[in-house]
Amino acid sequence: MRFSRLGILVFILFTVLTGTNCSYYNRVMARKNLVDGASAYKNRKFQEAEQLFRNAVARDPEGKTMEGQTAQLFLARTLHSEYIGNRQDTGKAEEAIKEYQRVLKEKKDDQSSFKAVGNLLETLQKQDEWQKWVTERAENTQVENKFRSEAYTMLASKKNSCASDISDVEAVKKTITGADGKQVFQFVKPANAADFDTLKKCTEEGLALANKAVEFDDNSDSAWSYKTSLLVQKMRVAEMEGNTAEKDSYKKQADQAKEKFSVLAEAKRKKEEEEVAKKKAEEEAANTKKK
Repeated sequence: MRFSRLGILVFILFTVLTGTNCSYYNRVMARKNLVDGASAYKNRKFQEAEQLFRNAVARDPEGKTMEGQTAQLFLARTLHSEYIGNRQDTGKAEEAIKEYQRVLKEKKDDQSSFKAVGNLLETLQKQDEWQKWVTERAENTQVENKFRSEAYTMLASKKNSCASDISDVEAVKKTITGADGKQVFQFVKPANAADFDTLKKCTEEGLALANKAVEFDDNSDSAWSYKTSLLVQKMRVAEMEGNTAEKDSYKKQADQAKEKFSVLAEAKRKKEEEEVAKKKAEEEAANTKKK
């Protein structure tokens, strides 16, 4: 069967116009679903919001448009909220994780979605999956350095907790009277040799992670805070082993790290205060203009 050139042209034009109209219609309807879903979510009608966001996602399952990506994020947050309202419904948490992960495929630097997945994995007590999730984030070269630093900081914090659980107990952290008559702490090895090995391992690995965090973002007060804490842990280990020179060395490093942390934390505090003051001034100016 043969077609004329005019017939082929008409067919192609019809196909293009039909596809365009269909795409346009889907985007318009997706936007309506998003607006209605946001209203339902605001009124805590989560089941209604969930269905509306699902409808929006169905119009762009691959998340190729802004509407599709927004729908995936809103659906993830709604499922997350439903789980918070009913911690027994772990299915909602699992589905929320999948939706957040879909969002991150298109928006790799979406830190709020990354953290949401981490929080859900911890709540579900999936520690191995949490470790894998955060480690992959830390090592992902396609993610901004500041976000990689934050991931390394999260990993370092786990190791710091591991060390503290061993070195901050009464049997290890003893209170004695120093040469000047003041009360000071003296650190001795745990009675269980395996605990001491764990302490050394967690401290060593934690400090390496904290150093990575600082390497990727030297201005992160959180990264410097954990580096300080892990240097203190190294100092305690050296004391337990009777290595005075090494203890003094780590103390000096810890003091320097603490000073860096203090400077960054103070700068952060001032910046936040300035932002609050600026926002307040803008609101007051807007209210005055209305009058």
